[in-house]
Amino acid sequence: MKRAWIKSSVMAAAALALALVWFATAPVNLAAAQIGAAPSGSVPRIDGHPDLSGVWWPGSDIGGARGAPAGGGARGGGRGGAPQTPPPPSYNSLYQPSAQEKAKTLSDKDDPTLRCIPVAFGTLNVSLFSVGAVGQIVQTPKFVVMLTETYHGFQIIPTDGRAHRDDVPPAYRGDSVGHWEGDTLVVDTTNFSDSTWMFAEGRVSPHSDALHIVERYHRLDANTLEVEARVEDPKMLTAPWTVPKQTLKLAPFDEIMSLNCSGIETQSLMDAAAKQNYGKK
Repeated sequence: MKRAWIKSSVMAAAALALALVWFATAPVNLAAAQIGAAPSGSVPRIDGHPDLSGVWWPGSDIGGARGAPAGGGARGGGRGGAPQTPPPPSYNSLYQPSAQEKAKTLSDKDDPTLRCIPVAFGTLNVSLFSVGAVGQIVQTPKFVVMLTETYHGFQIIPTDGRAHRDDVPPAYRGDSVGHWEGDTLVVDTTNFSDSTWMFAEGRVSPHSDALHIVERYHRLDANTLEVEARVEDPKMLTAPWTVPKQTLKLAPFDEIMSLNCSGIETQSLMDAAAKQNYGKK
């Protein structure tokens, strides 16, 4: 399906993540866009496993209420002082004291995404999305390829039993291998560069080169993909971070766009962030 009409939805996603000036376009009629959505039904399969292929997004137009910050939750305290279950720990709340001190020295102007560097995980708690809110999965019998619409990113995930590579340098998105546990794809990612943050949009969230992410992808039906993840970083965190479960929907288009970033477009944002944070350090 042609995607000219859906471009602004993706642009709004990036605005939600970074408000980059290169994401400017016209409004989109989501109701019309959803006409092309696939019908609900049984999970498609390839080589005996669920086929995760498709373009996935949050399931609605981007730009609505964001909810709690990445990895966070609502505060407790009900009516009349009635106790409530405390929210689960966020990524930043698990920082060791040394990591907390490092984070205090950073601000919006230090966000690597302003220099077109992707995040290590995902601003919306979805690794497939990275900085944006749309991603595509292409599955073959030996590989699962995850393509991110923003920052021209990708992950090639072997699923044939091979081990992590030992002949590649640390990377922004790490090195991934996968295996199937029943109908669930388990993706193990290590060998990260420590030059990225976990999240974008000024969410100060550095990590170390010891970052280790394990994700579980389970296709519930033809239109629904459920993703769970666990993040470990023994150099930065006091305990593993369990990422809030995410439910993705099959998008009403069948390919993502190439939304590149050269750094020129973000210079004004970097200058503004530097001025806003001048003297805070």
